[in-house]
Amino acid sequence: MAAMTSGSRRTPARRKAESSSRARRDGAADSDKPARASTARRELVENEMYEQATRLFAERGFAGTSLQDIADAIGITRPALYYYVKSKDELLAKLVTEVTDGPLNELKELVAHTDLDPVGQLRALVEIIVRRRATQPARFRLLIRSEAELPDELTAAYDDSRRAVLKTIAEVVEDGIRAGQFRPVDARVAALGVLGMCNWVAWWFHPGGRDDVETVTDQLAEMAIAALRRPDHHTLDGEGPEAALKMLRQDLDHLERLLKD
Repeated sequence: MAAMTSGSRRTPARRKAESSSRARRDGAADSDKPARASTARRELVENEMYEQATRLFAERGFAGTSLQDIADAIGITRPALYYYVKSKDELLAKLVTEVTDGPLNELKELVAHTDLDPVGQLRALVEIIVRRRATQPARFRLLIRSEAELPDELTAAYDDSRRAVLKTIAEVVEDGIRAGQFRPVDARVAALGVLGMCNWVAWWFHPGGRDDVETVTDQLAEMAIAALRRPDHHTLDGEGPEAALKMLRQDLDHLERLLKD
């Protein structure tokens, strides 16, 4: 049998170093488990806090609800609740931020990191908003009902978020018009129509009812696209001014034939 070379020989010192390295990796993995468990528990408690606060604010009003009421509804002590939120105003701010910034961040990420064309982007935008409104309807309804009671800084943040969502949708519509996929409409008006259709879901959709979230989401996405898409026979053959001029000539041709008849 050939002798082992010095490069392949595992000395006691090397075995000890490898054992130590494995122990450190195992220890690091074990130390991550409590952190992951803590994060998961925090998310669960925060979500329950939002749900119960939304319900109580809707039933009793913001002024008529105390942090003790919310702690009792969750099943924790008031001092334990202070670990997650320090006041009702902070809780309301968290709710407003979660309802407004959540979908906005998703929309921005979609538009910035997607290779979808405008039709695909519009479909994805509608799906994001409808899914949010269908799965968290009470939170959005509470936000709308509480608009007049929001502190000035929250009102400003909410208005900024609304404008940003509207601008994002309008830009997708405008891109679709330029690409010849959407009819030449007012992009802002179109965006308002799409957004209104999506937001209204929070009032009429009932989880567990006759329709499921995916069915409703798919149908509304199709309706938004159908409302804006050019007819198949009237789609630009390419992009840019030349394609638009070609379509215009075809339309003039058609008009001349009608006038001759």
